[in-house]
This record gives sequence, C-alpha cells and structure tokens, in this order.
Amino acid sequence: MIRKTTLVAGALGASIFAAAPAFAQEAAAAVPNPGNNAWMMTATVLVLMMILPGLALFYGGLTRSKNMLSTMTQIGGAAALAMLIWVMWGYGTAFGPNGNALFAWGNYFLGAVTPETTAATFSDEVISEYVFVSFQMTFAAITVALVLGATVERLKFSAVMLFTAIWLTIVYFPIAHMVWAGGGLLFEMGALDFAGGTVVHINAGVSALVLAMFLGKRRGYPAEPMPPHSLTLTMVGTGLLWVGWFGFNAGSELEADGIAGLAMINTFVATAAAALSWMLMERFAGHKGSALGFCSGVIAGLVAVTPAAGNSGPFGAIVLGIVASVVAYFAVAKLKPKLGYDDALDVFGIHGVAGIVGAIGTGIVYSPALGGPGDAAEYVMGSQVTTQIIAVIVAIAWAAVGTAIVATIVKLVTGLRVSEETEVDGLDIGEHGERAYN
Repeated sequence: MIRKTTLVAGALGASIFAAAPAFAQEAAAAVPNPGNNAWMMTATVLVLMMILPGLALFYGGLTRSKNMLSTMTQIGGAAALAMLIWVMWGYGTAFGPNGNALFAWGNYFLGAVTPETTAATFSDEVISEYVFVSFQMTFAAITVALVLGATVERLKFSAVMLFTAIWLTIVYFPIAHMVWAGGGLLFEMGALDFAGGTVVHINAGVSALVLAMFLGKRRGYPAEPMPPHSLTLTMVGTGLLWVGWFGFNAGSELEADGIAGLAMINTFVATAAAALSWMLMERFAGHKGSALGFCSGVIAGLVAVTPAAGNSGPFGAIVLGIVASVVAYFAVAKLKPKLGYDDALDVFGIHGVAGIVGAIGTGIVYSPALGGPGDAAEYVMGSQVTTQIIAVIVAIAWAAVGTAIVATIVKLVTGLRVSEETEVDGLDIGEHGERAYN
C-alpha cells in the first residue's frame, strides 16, 4: 500500500528508513508507541499461527494419511529455515540501507538493528525495528511454505530445504524489495499491494506450478483416486488461517489505527463472500456444496483481499472476493484437468489465480467512486489498473524464471523426487521413519 511516500518505504517496507537517529538538538528521536508495538507483536504471532499449526493442518488434511506427517514436517522445516535465513541476509536483501530497483544490501546479520532502532510506519509514528523484522520474517516463512502444497507426496525433504534457501534468496527477497521498499521497481511505479498479493500469493502460486512441473505427477495421478484423508483437520486449518490472516492483513498497516480496522472488516467480508460463492459454484455445476469447497473459497477470498485489505471499501472487498472465488473455481475445476498438471493442493489455482484477480482488482476497488480510499482529486483508475497489471506480469515472470533456475540447481544437487518405493509406502515412513496414525 502506498499512501505517504515521503514517510514510508512501502506496505511493509517501511524499514528502508529503519534507523531513526536523533535530529541534532532540533527534535527528539521518535519513540515507538507501546500500543502499536503491542499490536504488531500480536500480528506477528498471528502470522506464525497461520504457518504452524494453520497451514500444516490445512495441507496435511488434504493429503493421503501416509503423507500427513511429511507434509507438516516440510512446512515446519521450511519455515524454520526461512526464519534463520531472514535474520542472516534476507532482511538486508529486501530492506537493506543500500539498494537499486531489484534488491538491497547491507545490514546483514541485523548488524545495525538494536532495541533502540525503529522502523517507520505510514504516519509520524514508528515501531521498534526488531518488531518489524520479526513481522516481515513470518511473511517470508509462510510464502515458501505455501509453495510446498503443489509438490506434496513426492518431493524429498532434502530438496525442500535446499529449495527454500535458494528460492528465498533469488526469488522472494528481490520481489519483496521491488514491491515494498523505497527505490524498488514496482514501489516507485506506484503499485498497490497492501499485504502481499504479488509478493506472497502470485509469487507462491506461480513458483508452485513451475516446481510441480519440474517434479512431475504423483504416481497414479489422475487415474487413481487421491481424496483428502481428513477434511476435519483441513477445516481446522482453514479456521486458523482465517484468524491468523487478520495479523497478516490488518498488521500490514503497521499501526493500530482506522486503516487497520478497514483491513480487518475487509478480511471478514471478502472471505465470507468468497466461501459462499465457491459453494454456489459447486451447486451450479451440479454438485453438492462441500466442506472442501467452503475451505477453498475461504482461502481464495483471503488471497484476493490481501492486496486490497486497506485499499478498498467493504463492499468493494465483497465484490472482489466473489469474483476471485468464481475465477479460482474454474481454474481448479476446469483449467487444471484440461492442462493436466499435478498441482496437488491447488496452490496455483487458488493462490496464484486469486492473487492475480486481487492484485488487478485492487486498482479498481481503490477508486473513491467505489468506496475505496483513493484521493478523489488525483485517482485515475485506468492508469492504476495498468500499473497493477505490470506488477502482476513482473511478479509472474520473476517467480517463473527464478523458480526454474532453483529447481534445476536442486535437481542436480539433491534430486527432487523420492524413490518409487518411498512414494508407494508414503513419505511419512520413507522420509521420516514415523506414521501420523498408529
């Protein structure tokens, strides 16, 4: 989200101005508001809850029982490694003190971060820089974890870990810099992305599709039935994701203010509309409205509203949720079978497709004529939508090419796929020596 470019470094990228030195006897250094700090610490923990246990249960329930633990372990392992990489070089690569249009550098190993340093917000307020670093760290962790939904039941754990390290470095960190940091390519173009439509969802969805294509289809797919082993756990995971998403979206305002409240209500209503829309699409297609359809619609709505959370009025968010849910339904139910790719848990069909709809749609619902927060005197919808489309194209291209490079490297170093025996027996036993259920 871009509102006060003279004060901020982007919708999460405020730390480009992170260090807040005292102005020589003219003004005291800004002091973090304890209320904003407390809210951002809470939002950070909510995003962590989206990963563990939220995403782990959501994805785990959708797999076959013999791969439940491997799915959850891959998510946990990738997220943990992402956190360590973030504090070593990720934060510096995305929001370092030096940089160009594609990436930053400096402040590696958090060398310039102390309990006294601060990160700017969208007003005169600041928050503690450690809090901002932690908040951004959870975004990096969940994005790489999302990718793994496309490759469950056949990707090696060693490949997951190597992929995580390289992919974050050459794909995620540069896109985060381009969109959210001052001087970044898409930030300077004025692209609107409140909480990660391009950085998180388009990035993860496109990367998931590319990695799945490198990996190949699961043994027996699509002839062999592969139903979810526990929609109960998937429903629990869906609920945890929805709750955690309030930290994701409302937290991206970086303050506990009215825009955070707008992001909160939009996260409620866009998601509700999308969940019901998916079930209606199932009915229109001649099927029963399903629990899986409800869960899929929830995620589609959450993804679509992410870039628009603070950039739309509530009714614009509802429309965005409905449209994204319908388009994602067709991507999952029609496009995927027609093209024949094995995106196991529909990461591209939901995150990628709904992310594209949400990112482009943000340029529409931002309009004050539609209830959005845009400046009535300056906002030009056509120009903004064009900018959004350019941002989507850049994100797709960078993610696709970068992931292809990473997948090639990983394939050469560790191999991508487990053995046929391990795939038949299940990755729980073959990769980790344990079962989810005994």
